[in-house]
Amino acid sequence: MFEFLFKYPSPVFTKGRLVLLSTWPGWMLAVLIAVFTAALALVTYRKISTAAPKLKTWRVWVLWAIQSGFIALVLLLLWQPAMVVAALTSQQNIIAVVVDNSRSMAIADSDGKTRESAALNILENGLISQIQKRFQVRLYRLGASVTRIDGLQNLQPQDAATNINGALSKLAEDTTDLPIGAILLLSDGGQNSAEMGDSGVSPDTLQALRNRRLPVHTIGFGRPQLAHDLELENISVAPSAVINSRLSAALSFMQHGFAGQTAKITVKDGEKTLSTRDVKLDPDGVLQTESLFFSAGNAGARDLRFAVEPLPEEENLKNNAMTRSVLVNDVKRRVLYVEGEPRWEFKFIRRAEEDDPTIQLVSMLRTSENKIYRQGINDPGELANGFPTRPEDLFGYDGIIIGSVDADYFSPLQRELLREYVDRRGGGVLFLGGRMALSDGGWGASSINEMLPTFLPPGRNSFHRNAATVELTPAGAESPITRLLDDPAKNMERWRKLTYLADYQNAGSPKPGALVLAQMNVGRRKLPLLVTQSYGHGRTAILATGGTWRWQMSEALGDPSHNLFWQQLIRWLVADSPGRVTASVSSHLLMDDEKIQLAAVVRDLQFQPAVSSLVVAHILGPQGVNSFIDLSPSQETPGKYTALWNAEKPGGYLAEIMATDNASKQELGRDTLTFRREDGVAENFHTEQNRQLLQLLSNETSGRYWEPNAIKDLPNNISYSEAGISVRTTNPLWNMPTVFLVLLSLLSAEWLLRRRWGIV
Repeated sequence: MFEFLFKYPSPVFTKGRLVLLSTWPGWMLAVLIAVFTAALALVTYRKISTAAPKLKTWRVWVLWAIQSGFIALVLLLLWQPAMVVAALTSQQNIIAVVVDNSRSMAIADSDGKTRESAALNILENGLISQIQKRFQVRLYRLGASVTRIDGLQNLQPQDAATNINGALSKLAEDTTDLPIGAILLLSDGGQNSAEMGDSGVSPDTLQALRNRRLPVHTIGFGRPQLAHDLELENISVAPSAVINSRLSAALSFMQHGFAGQTAKITVKDGEKTLSTRDVKLDPDGVLQTESLFFSAGNAGARDLRFAVEPLPEEENLKNNAMTRSVLVNDVKRRVLYVEGEPRWEFKFIRRAEEDDPTIQLVSMLRTSENKIYRQGINDPGELANGFPTRPEDLFGYDGIIIGSVDADYFSPLQRELLREYVDRRGGGVLFLGGRMALSDGGWGASSINEMLPTFLPPGRNSFHRNAATVELTPAGAESPITRLLDDPAKNMERWRKLTYLADYQNAGSPKPGALVLAQMNVGRRKLPLLVTQSYGHGRTAILATGGTWRWQMSEALGDPSHNLFWQQLIRWLVADSPGRVTASVSSHLLMDDEKIQLAAVVRDLQFQPAVSSLVVAHILGPQGVNSFIDLSPSQETPGKYTALWNAEKPGGYLAEIMATDNASKQELGRDTLTFRREDGVAENFHTEQNRQLLQLLSNETSGRYWEPNAIKDLPNNISYSEAGISVRTTNPLWNMPTVFLVLLSLLSAEWLLRRRWGIV
């Protein structure tokens, strides 16, 4: 019908360019249309007003519009409009037919046929033969890569991965010397390439196709979504932890067909269940994220399996679980605790940390104006002269606790060093409440004020020895610092029932970006108790009391609340404090991919970039993998070293990166991390048709997305391309049937309106 009315196929208009074949200039056409329509408006108005004075004004302008349209169209035809479009030369071009051969194409949809068989039926039942009437055809199989094949008979959907992005990039690169006129991709759009961009196709691939003006036509297979399915989207968990620490994992998933039902999320280490939790499912199609808390356990590298237990009638059970690698280490973290006066809080914090094998608490207690009592030191010289004055001495600690001690106890140099400790070194500092703490200690008027997580109130009367009860905020309910019980509701209730504090301090109002995890109820007032904030490369916190020791003294014998809270708080304080060598990888999980980038940031004793270092990675992996690779200095970031490596075998890998100073040959430090390669897993996820990706490919390359049951015009449409060997054709528009129909319609409309209005 379209060709009957417009004489040419639709691609002539969608891909062509409108031109005027007349030798007369185009500006003259615009001038003539303007002159004729203006003159017609004047003449028509006077004539109709004289002949029919009672004719309404809007009717006059309707008649003028119809007559003006008629004249404009006639004038346009005199300028000989035409569409210029490029078309492939017959028998001189190649059409690349790419068939998805991944495992997801073996899925049987509602009609009972697999996606692969549906694609082969289309090709074998006429599509290939119709294309071959005008072009040569090359067949390709798509999986983790793209491979040319001689025929369709050997296609079996068994590839463990789909890399549409890499396949199209390789195809565009490998066929630069061939007259490829177009690419026809038959796929469900599944894409699990590590190289893809946010849209699913990298900008480099799209640009390579555009440079060759190579259109990609896509035929999509598979249902847009499964009727009854729950699929894990992501697992967010720290890649490393210290022994017996409390880890938090965020499980993100989406479901269809189970809204309002209850599902169980679990985490297992081998056959051992570490934690479970029942969650209520959100509405269909909503990304839902739930937290799961569990113990990291003993030291070692372990693979943790996170899962949502299968639901009744679920169609795909293979997308309910994911594996993540976590490295648990037993390295002791050193924390410096500076206390300005003997008090119960100091004593009970030290007791709590004695039970934590991962923390070495080094304390200096001021017993008089010029005397300090040191505990937990490594040698007699440590802290002998008081608080450190050199970066290399202070930066050796992973965290710092400032108790009831006034700001003037520290010299200006020491206060600046404390700020640099957080900002540059990336350490954590916790400020406690007390008689000489926070505002009462003059910290609000010091240079340290900017790194505090609250705006301290003015004056020195913020510390009070009165009762205050405690409760968690919504942010605290989700924080591992304040997780005393695994069940969120029971944890909130446990905090409400803790013994009241015998003192409190007004810490002021939180700064933008700070998190209030717990607050105190003082009469009708609510004051922040525990506030955290990121500052520079590190973090700071305020605990606005000196009375948490009452939780240990007043609760039931053996109650772990006090010790557990302090252990979790101090572990948070030091968890992200980097060593002098900080290793990282581009991804801790490689899905059907082997390329990985190793990186290390190396710093000297003062935590300045170490630009002259020898950095080596020792990698151990499955099936006897044992490799040493050198990391090269980055040209963009001083102190950063990188290397690319191929993890050729699936399984878990352990990498230890060591840095040595080139001049002194002294070891600067080392760091260890894990990563994992999994093959054949990605095809279990997102098994519905990714129509968005297929349509994007077509739209961005001037191709078209086709439904499998509507490909009748595809063989003709595919010939309109500027790639390969093509010629430009000029298609006149003046003799299209639709032009005469429009002219006739305008004349008929004017006559009918005049007759209806009585002015014929």
